[in-house]
Amino acid sequence: MFKAIIGVLFVFSTEFISVQSSIYNKVHYLDHGDKYSVNPSGSGLDLETFCYKGRKKSIIYTWQSVIFTIHHPSDDYTLYEGCSPEDVQMEFSKNKYYWSPNIFMVKQKSFKIDPFNDTCIGVRSIAPYVVHYNVINLDFWKLLFLGVGIGLFLSADALSKNTVFHYISGITFGICASTLIIIYFISKLFPRKPFVYGALGLGWTLVIYLGNIIWENIQTIVTEYKLYVLWYILLTGLVSFVFCYRWGPVKNQRTMNLIKWSLQFLGMCSIFNSSSYQEAAMAQIVILLISYNLPQRWKMAPKNYWIRRFPPKVKFLSNEEYYQQGVRETAKALDELRTYCSSPDCNQWKTALKLKDVKRFASFMEGNSHLSDDELLEYETFIHDLTDDEDNTLTDEDDED
Repeated sequence: MFKAIIGVLFVFSTEFISVQSSIYNKVHYLDHGDKYSVNPSGSGLDLETFCYKGRKKSIIYTWQSVIFTIHHPSDDYTLYEGCSPEDVQMEFSKNKYYWSPNIFMVKQKSFKIDPFNDTCIGVRSIAPYVVHYNVINLDFWKLLFLGVGIGLFLSADALSKNTVFHYISGITFGICASTLIIIYFISKLFPRKPFVYGALGLGWTLVIYLGNIIWENIQTIVTEYKLYVLWYILLTGLVSFVFCYRWGPVKNQRTMNLIKWSLQFLGMCSIFNSSSYQEAAMAQIVILLISYNLPQRWKMAPKNYWIRRFPPKVKFLSNEEYYQQGVRETAKALDELRTYCSSPDCNQWKTALKLKDVKRFASFMEGNSHLSDDELLEYETFIHDLTDDEDNTLTDEDDED
């Protein structure tokens, strides 16, 4: 009798759970472009699960993105994510009976999911909503991440030595870290006691939480409070520039190496995050590292082979082009010489001691010609005689012909 009652209760509970699951957990499999409208009963216990079946990994889907979008009139809904409907149901059951708030969770109405893995998202809401899956075969943002990563990796050496980059980085860091600096100075006003450190620790979590909210509502903040945002950026940027100007750009070679390696690491992170196909992203990073560290003669080997195989056609200059090129290059070299002699790198007094005619050197530095009148006359006479000899030679050859 006792065993019979237990069996009946077990069957009843199993049927009850299956009924509850069928009522509260409705599974829908969506594909590219599919939309599904949901009108909940209003009890708040309905759980709709929307699943996307991941496709097989392939190179042609390296930069593909799958976007899950929920069109909801408010933020009064809860999302549960898992690899299968059972995982979603487990998360739903676990959070239904336990109070586990997460102040750092920001509800996004549109986010990307992995296109190569099965993904299910459960939605619990009272108000009606619409769910939309969209597949982008060639995501522009992923290509942008790839391009930025490659460019940052290849230009890291030049940027680490660039003064303008040092100032821009310092000013940007000052603007972003200004909130932390304000908290640091405020902490100096409080007595150094253990409970104060606890309060400050709680303050850091509050700053992170506010930062998440600001990041999610950055467009609204910039639109409605653009004047305050502009003044904040100008003031913090000016203070940061003063500090950067006081300390000057980086001069130590080891510091430059650290900056270069940090930029290269950020570039590789950008490349890795440019694709959900992690194997392909790692292959791109390996190819980039190998090509970057190849010896220069190996890099130039294909170009040299191409030049030997298909040599470029040599175009000879005419007399007029040769003369114009000589005049242009001579004027350019003289300007560079004047610039060097006027720079701090040149010791003018030491140079003047080595010259025979200092007055002529001073006249050249003031912009006058580097040739004297006698030298110009001698040059023109030489050119005239050379031209006459060439004409006579050509005339004799024509007579012989």
